[in-house]
Amino acid sequence: MLPDAHPVPKPMRAMDLFTFNQQFFDFLESCPTPFHTTSFIAKNLQEAGFTELTESEDWQISSGSGYYCCRDNGSIIAFKSGLESNMDSPWRMIGSHCDSPALQIKPNAIKKTSHAVDQLCVEVYGGPLLGTWFDRDLGIAGRVTLLDDTGQLLVHTIDFKRPMAIIPSLAIHLDKTANKDHTIEKQKHLYPLLCQSHDNNLPIKELLFRQLEDQYTSLATKKILGYDLFCYDTQKPALIGPNSDFIAAGRLDNLVSCYVGLKALLEDYLVDNCLLLCSNHEEIGSSSVAGAQGNFLQTVLARLLPDVPLKNRVMNKSLFISMDNSHAVHPNFAERHDTQPLPLLNHGPVIKYNSNQRYATTSRSAAPYQILCDETGVPHQSFVMNNDMRCGSTIGPIAATSLGVQTVDIGVPSLAMHSIRETTGSSDPHMLYQTICHYFTRSQLPQAGN
Repeated sequence: MLPDAHPVPKPMRAMDLFTFNQQFFDFLESCPTPFHTTSFIAKNLQEAGFTELTESEDWQISSGSGYYCCRDNGSIIAFKSGLESNMDSPWRMIGSHCDSPALQIKPNAIKKTSHAVDQLCVEVYGGPLLGTWFDRDLGIAGRVTLLDDTGQLLVHTIDFKRPMAIIPSLAIHLDKTANKDHTIEKQKHLYPLLCQSHDNNLPIKELLFRQLEDQYTSLATKKILGYDLFCYDTQKPALIGPNSDFIAAGRLDNLVSCYVGLKALLEDYLVDNCLLLCSNHEEIGSSSVAGAQGNFLQTVLARLLPDVPLKNRVMNKSLFISMDNSHAVHPNFAERHDTQPLPLLNHGPVIKYNSNQRYATTSRSAAPYQILCDETGVPHQSFVMNNDMRCGSTIGPIAATSLGVQTVDIGVPSLAMHSIRETTGSSDPHMLYQTICHYFTRSQLPQAGN
């Protein structure tokens, strides 16, 4: 049975709201793509004493130490383990995704026209609100695969760190119905302007050569073999309103959760067996070598718990918290929401429910998180989708299915999800951080009987 909720002594959190948001904004600016996010998290873990592991080598795990492992430059698992001291301890796991809807640059990157401009050829990644990508200062970032002058195959992240392209809207004088009906044809209307067209224009790989030379001065690039590049909004994150009540930024879905998970895992006084997963490709279904539908998490846990019956017993009493942003009620479109739970900005994290298990939450799996909120003094809310609308999903059901672990889906309330610039409450990420810190530092994990 669930124990009665009771206050548990815990250390004071070193990071206040102002410092948290300030560092969160730095994180957002440093992470325009999943490759940058994975690199940022890995660097911070390494600086905190975590040891990097690679899947191609044997692992030697020491009790009480921290480790991390990356896959395909876009997904990362980090953990602190006490396996040698207590093989039967439950795992406190959190999972999120580090990709966001975007425009990805095609391999045939440049479209030359007869209209004196060269344009980028892009395709739609995930489900972005396409109208918000027009008239924005677009940067270019991602990863480049290359050969150096010794013939070694290398992968490097790259970010031009300035506006490189723009998709201009059609003037209303040429489209009188633009404010009523405006259909965006993906193959026709989504070519960003890159540069003025001249006979001696540089191909995209030459631009990448030059940028690599600027970012990696000691790198001698022989040949660029390929790239995974995305456009992103270069506008900086901002606090909005006379009282700074709101945060507006790109990629809040789901970098909020990645940042919260990282900071909580770096908290002092962690108990044993805490794990963070940040996976790529959730926005396109998670079916990839780096996605949650792949075997990354399962193979890592299999190495840590090679005895299958033991692993099954441990998973049965463990908990997986899937963190992904939730919808807040939109004041201009309140009728689009279910009328009962109306999540509000700055009113605490949201527990997400769906009867068809598009979210993995049940009353049993939600109860431990409710206890964590009560003990930290953080309010919590609930969300269900309007019955007339299709519900989205998260990596929560994937974790629950593949691991057989109790899973709850939570997230910060947000507006304009999948816009190039989303909105959340300025207190919401910090409140989520407080509860996840408590999850990782609480002396015992709240559990329900079978």
